[in-house]
Amino acid sequence: MAYYITKFMITAILIVIISEVAERSSFIGAVLASIPTTSVIALIWIYADTKDVTKISNLSKSIFWLVLPSLALFVTLPLLLKRGINFYLSITISIGVTAGCYWLMVNILTFFKIKL
Repeated sequence: MAYYITKFMITAILIVIISEVAERSSFIGAVLASIPTTSVIALIWIYADTKDVTKISNLSKSIFWLVLPSLALFVTLPLLLKRGINFYLSITISIGVTAGCYWLMVNILTFFKIKL
């Protein structure tokens, strides 16, 4: 149980640090947030738990393919905000667009027989 609490605390602390830095400098916050922190942490935790490099390799490959549709959020959100649309509506629409892009990507990968 202590191990899971430690994992949770380290992960949460990193997210808080990034958000606090972003409040002071959007550039530095963006640099930190653009580093695939969550992915790297997940890879480290999985390796620490299993020592299974095949799982790490498969997860890395899947992350690669799914990063592409996730970029839709970062294109859609600023466009909607610039048009004066409320933040909460903009983020909701952006998440919906991103979910649609995920669906599209999974179907494209399935069509080309690429397994995630």
